[in-house]
Amino acid sequence: MGQEIDLLVNYPKTKRDLTQRGNEKTEEDRAIARQFGKAFFDGDRRHGYGGFSYNARFWQPVVPTFQEHFGLTGSSSLLDVGCAKGFMLHDLMTLIPGITVRGIDVSGYAIENSIESVRDFVSVADARKLPFEDNSFDVVVSVNTVHNLEKEDCGKALQEIERVSRGKSFITVDAYRTDEEYERMQAWNLTAKTILHVDGWKAFFKEIGYTGDYYWFIP
Repeated sequence: MGQEIDLLVNYPKTKRDLTQRGNEKTEEDRAIARQFGKAFFDGDRRHGYGGFSYNARFWQPVVPTFQEHFGLTGSSSLLDVGCAKGFMLHDLMTLIPGITVRGIDVSGYAIENSIESVRDFVSVADARKLPFEDNSFDVVVSVNTVHNLEKEDCGKALQEIERVSRGKSFITVDAYRTDEEYERMQAWNLTAKTILHVDGWKAFFKEIGYTGDYYWFIP
């Protein structure tokens, strides 16, 4: 198994009012969010991002961390599973000229509204059945995506990441370490269907054969 490492350490942190968010979110809001359509990305804040647009301050600080950790160069290839509108891929192409990028997302809306620079490199696809050959990419990244599936399907997605990568990958998933963190996660969660204790995730990775790197999203 890979290592527990926070490759998003330089991603800007935002202050979150978890109590207010928990009080505001309903099961109807979660059902709308899980359609991953316009309402999730560019609709009311109750249903998701409340407006999802490009800002260099988010991913540009992260790309050098990825570059150093994975040894990325202009001859490398990288797949983003759950790429949304492709903002991370855009910044990878900007900061590592020549790199080959691909992205998939379940959201037709996100792909149709992807940033123009990556539009030829992203497509609608299912994380449980990636449309690529074995060992297609030097690196596969999936940030806050696979946990949106039920546990069995989450396992399939992780096995697909394993299959299409050449041994290097990184994922982040919703997790908790304490009862307090579990309660905070329940208040925060809008789309995740699989939320486990960090030890539970590690056991799950071993069970289904995921050998890449990983870290946790804990609000």
